[in-house]
Amino acid sequence: MAIHIEPYQYTIQRPVSCCGVGLHTGRTVNLTINPAPANTGIQFLRSDLDDQPVIPARVERVVATTLATTIGDGRHTIATTEHLLAALRGMGVDNAVVDLDSHEVPIMDGSAGPFVRLLKTAGLRRQRALRKMLRITRPISHVHGDKSIRIEPYEGFKVSARIQFDDALISEQCYSIDLTSERFGREIARARTFGFVEQVEQLWQNGLALGGTLDNVIAIHWNRRSVLNENGLRFDDEFIRHKVLDIIGDIALLGSPVLGHVIADRSGHEVHRAFMQAIIDNPQCWEYVTFRKRGASLRRQAVRATQTSEPRFAPFFAPVGEVIATRTVCAV
Repeated sequence: MAIHIEPYQYTIQRPVSCCGVGLHTGRTVNLTINPAPANTGIQFLRSDLDDQPVIPARVERVVATTLATTIGDGRHTIATTEHLLAALRGMGVDNAVVDLDSHEVPIMDGSAGPFVRLLKTAGLRRQRALRKMLRITRPISHVHGDKSIRIEPYEGFKVSARIQFDDALISEQCYSIDLTSERFGREIARARTFGFVEQVEQLWQNGLALGGTLDNVIAIHWNRRSVLNENGLRFDDEFIRHKVLDIIGDIALLGSPVLGHVIADRSGHEVHRAFMQAIIDNPQCWEYVTFRKRGASLRRQAVRATQTSEPRFAPFFAPVGEVIATRTVCAV
């Protein structure tokens, strides 16, 4: 099949800002996405703190996965990163510094749509540096109980997912997408986060989801046959589309674009974290490649391995810390 890949890195043309509330804190958050030099990757800047720490959007920085993906540096955190990261990856932004004046990315309308609109307003700028992509060469799987996620070799980035709920509204839903910025914006970005109304009430009682309203969460009715949101669903299968959005956002924490087919069954943020760890722990199942233009076609070349004294997993944009072992299967 033809490979439709942009070989060069991208950032945004100019800074863009928005204001919203944190889903769990309910606090007002001001966010600015700034252009960044090539090979910066995605970084979060806590401008509300005196030392203004910078936290790279990397899997080894994940410190919590309950209800959302939270990254940190041991002292400070950034919560609910997945929707913004999905927008950046889905729109093809490799390098940006996200300035926040709080410890949670604003939930906006519960989807990646507002961030996509923000990035379109900013415009994209191609950089001189080539992208370095993580290409899967052998399947890697992670299983936890009845949840699983797998990645197989594929000349592009494809996500296929399935969810199963014991209710009439969701029941079983499946979705598969070959990711391009056009398809991400059209099919995935506007899908919102969701929850059962009694679960939301319980979260409120425990001091969580304080910013959750019908403007940013799909609230599933007690009868399990409808939603409380006045305008209903944006897609008949909005639930599985949002799960695909979460997968894209979490996988972005690998630090470079991925060439592979992700197949997920009832996965969640913790399964995604463990799955990324499985990828890190199995370097025999992947390689880094760059793509160089030759005429109208693209020519792939493998990136030479680093010295043995360096980490075997050396993502494109930043050094890697110590990794933790996880259960996985690497097929031969």
